[in-house]
Amino acid sequence: MARDFYDVLGVSRGAGADEIQQAYRNLARKHHPDVNRDPRAEERFKELNEAYSVLSDPGTRARYDRFGEDFRRIPEDWEERVGAAAGGGGGGFRGWTASGDGGHRVRVVRGFGDDQGGAGVGFEDLFGSFFGAGGGGGVRVDVPGADQEAELPLTVEQAYRGGRRGVTLAGAEGQRTYDVDVPPGVTDGQRVRLAGQGGRGSGDAPAGDLYLRVRIQPHQRFRLDGRNIHVQLPVTPWEAALGATVPVPTPGGTAKVTVPAGSSSGRRLRLRGEGMPNPRGTGGDLYAEISVKVPPRLDDRERELFEKLAAASSFDPRRAS
Repeated sequence: MARDFYDVLGVSRGAGADEIQQAYRNLARKHHPDVNRDPRAEERFKELNEAYSVLSDPGTRARYDRFGEDFRRIPEDWEERVGAAAGGGGGGFRGWTASGDGGHRVRVVRGFGDDQGGAGVGFEDLFGSFFGAGGGGGVRVDVPGADQEAELPLTVEQAYRGGRRGVTLAGAEGQRTYDVDVPPGVTDGQRVRLAGQGGRGSGDAPAGDLYLRVRIQPHQRFRLDGRNIHVQLPVTPWEAALGATVPVPTPGGTAKVTVPAGSSSGRRLRLRGEGMPNPRGTGGDLYAEISVKVPPRLDDRERELFEKLAAASSFDPRRAS
């Protein structure tokens, strides 16, 4: 059985939206694979993202609270469709409650019909297809297919540029390949919808949708913070001391940045708009962090010049300024 999403985020089932968001931010920062070297950090980070994506959406959270780990198999408009199939009117839908194990199982306490329990239609008649139970009762319900979700792994460069990608997913019916239009600037956790590519509906009901959740893979050079991108910028001692214009890598190519004279390692230079693009608004920025590098080996001339500099300079980096 999957872990309870509330337990994953460490919040109570009555937690508000702000509390859920704050818990997610704190834990995501702690377990992000770029900053946490524990081999289990990436899996934990994925688990946190899944829990937050469910509990941060009021409609999805309501279905999760009611159906537990089976919530993805239940279409969003299940109550209206089942109520209509059962004849509408009357007492309406009054048949569900959570059992005592955190909402991960469901039991029927009352069927459809009047308040006295009348000639109601049982759970098995209407929802058998959801859980594999046998049909019966002579009632036909065309149930729409459930929405499904899968992961879409992307590199930082692929997420930056977007474009058309072929994605092959394995399921109970074998492998299926989809052509996916990835919008430029997608962020980690964002979903791409493929209408009608989810679970099959019964009878004449339509199929559900397939949602591909973007997972941006860790990168050896770029680190993402929302739409902002962080990158290390190696410079020579003379570039740092005298100032220089140097190239800096970005996911879209190479840009130029001016290193101010007197820069030390750790100084951050901001390149406005060079982060992840945003089709709906302002894009992110790129932050280049200076890292001063010295030659690993000195030839005779370089050693002579460095020795002259050492003799002439009064600079002491260990002395408080």
